[in-house]
Amino acid sequence: MRTPFDHPAARRRTSDSLVLRLSADGVDGIGECAPRSYVTGETTASVRTALEQVDFEALFALLTGRDPHELLELLHRDGFARTFGIDGGNNLLCLLETAVLDWLGRRTGLGARELLPGEADEERRSLPVSQVLDLSLDAEEFLATRGPFHFVKIKASDDIEHDARTVRTIRDKIGDDVPVMVDANMCWTPENSVGHAHRLREAGVDYVEEPLPKGSWEALRALRQDGGLRIMLDESVCTAQDARTAVESGACDAFNIRVSKNGGPLPAAGLVAYARENGVRFQFGVQVAEVGPLINSGRALAFGHPDALTVEAGQSDRFFPEMIVAPPPAVDRHTNTLAPADGPGWGMDLAANAERWAVRDF
Repeated sequence: MRTPFDHPAARRRTSDSLVLRLSADGVDGIGECAPRSYVTGETTASVRTALEQVDFEALFALLTGRDPHELLELLHRDGFARTFGIDGGNNLLCLLETAVLDWLGRRTGLGARELLPGEADEERRSLPVSQVLDLSLDAEEFLATRGPFHFVKIKASDDIEHDARTVRTIRDKIGDDVPVMVDANMCWTPENSVGHAHRLREAGVDYVEEPLPKGSWEALRALRQDGGLRIMLDESVCTAQDARTAVESGACDAFNIRVSKNGGPLPAAGLVAYARENGVRFQFGVQVAEVGPLINSGRALAFGHPDALTVEAGQSDRFFPEMIVAPPPAVDRHTNTLAPADGPGWGMDLAANAERWAVRDF
């Protein structure tokens, strides 16, 4: 990565992701996952090992043996794992599902928004995106270089007073109308969380993201009641069962939905539906250093569900001097908005320079 990304749970200077190209009947489909061990317990090594156990003969037989429109309907109804009979972690399923959906899009001519559940409003040509202040940048430089601001997320440090000063500096500059969230990345404790929440609320915060260790349901409920801040959950909500537990525990006000950690764009869309049914807000987030299909599949979800609290666009244009996909996903940094991908599927192909990263042919 050309520039680093720092937060309390990780200091990231390199990207570690998997990209898969499926080729059948003269058509390619490109998929991606970004495993993070502290989120789902998966790594690129574990996903690659699991990928080598997949029955590709059966996968290709179904892929090429059914009408592509019918297969897409089946995926929407039954999900990828059940349709293809594949068990595995969220990132393995995401890698395969994104590749298969891209292949189906190219076979049918359907664009990204049409491949996924949601409001496929072809007239909507832009969405505002949030800006993220990580620990590699100070508040003054962030304010000077990263506007305009539609939603601000601040990565917490290990010093609550430093975080409160950062929030106050930003709030004084951007005013009261732009939502501000602090992402604590599981670094608070049940003992200090209420005090931290009060301090940040005084400074002008609206939401805190994943403040406590993953799955701290009772402590999250107590913090939500006593802390005075709305809580967004990220690492704690990887599966549909996690989402049900969070809601039934009264542990959150919002979900951070990310395609890779949630098992693919179709399960992610299912979480949106569940959130709406239960009065929970949601945002579309990204894994740091996504490189291609994850970016455009997440954006397709965002355009299909414009009632999201906010959308993260990622920073691939800042992280990588050259991308392995073409055209590279873009963000209009003058307006901090993004446009939908053009073309069938995810609207991108592997670039020529992707070949040097290839590690395995099946």
